[in-house]
Amino acid sequence: MKAIVLEKAGGVENLKIKDIEKPSLKSNEVLVETKAIGINPADWKVRSEEQALKMLIGATENVILGWDVAGVIAEVGNEVTGFKVGDKVFGMINFPGSGKAYAEYVAAPADQLAVLPEGTSFEEAAASTLAALTALQAITDRVKKDDRVLIHAGSGGVGHFAIQIGKSKGAYVLATSSAKNKDFVLSLGADEHIDYRTQKFEEVAADVDFVLDPMGGEVLLNSVKVMKEGGAIVSLAIFEVPADVKELADKVGVTVTPLLVKSNGDDMKTIADLLEAGTVKAHVSKTFSFENMGDVHNEVQSGRTVGKVVVSL
Repeated sequence: MKAIVLEKAGGVENLKIKDIEKPSLKSNEVLVETKAIGINPADWKVRSEEQALKMLIGATENVILGWDVAGVIAEVGNEVTGFKVGDKVFGMINFPGSGKAYAEYVAAPADQLAVLPEGTSFEEAAASTLAALTALQAITDRVKKDDRVLIHAGSGGVGHFAIQIGKSKGAYVLATSSAKNKDFVLSLGADEHIDYRTQKFEEVAADVDFVLDPMGGEVLLNSVKVMKEGGAIVSLAIFEVPADVKELADKVGVTVTPLLVKSNGDDMKTIADLLEAGTVKAHVSKTFSFENMGDVHNEVQSGRTVGKVVVSL
């Protein structure tokens, strides 16, 4: 089979298409014939930094990146009972860890997958994995009806799912993006749009119950200033809460929690249900071929992606 191998950390020129053997299955795994792959900021960040490669994957040379996959089951492990050959499935594989999704076939733990909803394309499904799971795991149990919710980077991969999931909870959603993406953000269900280039969100938003922060830095610190007492901030940009943020959060009675998304089949099934009901829809802004993975990384690294970018096989 063909796979894209990262020979060493660095630029996209280190991503090389190679012929390798299909993965062998463990008893709890299924072999997925890949039809689409979702690409995230995590992909290019891990590709470019040796330390990140070592931390997340445990190796720094000749690794296969990727975690988001949608495809058709080609083989089933001995202990797998919930899936059969021919099922269309999608999921985020072994995150954090080594998912090895940049390949024509992927060995995936069955308990990290869900069946594609009727009417959902492979491309839409592959887009609805890491980013959608991140939004779901951040919002579930933290947001309730009538809460005021602030989503930063609302037009991005995680943000555009977070707006929709927040609205499904009955929340009042404020979202930041550039002016050119205002209509897109509002079309997702956001109640208010904040243009981060011309408006200071900390002067516009107030009495917020929940913030989703993918930025860190000043955005995280200023987010504390718009919160109600007892509010919660989930940050995707930190591993531990900075001292200045913690000091201010403690003073106003706000919790700040770092979040690293984790593979979870039950959560994938929740995403599948939301897709099937039409409550959530993935926005795929661009689709690339497998051979152009370097271009995909450059596109996502630009930081200008609206919704999601996927690779189709």
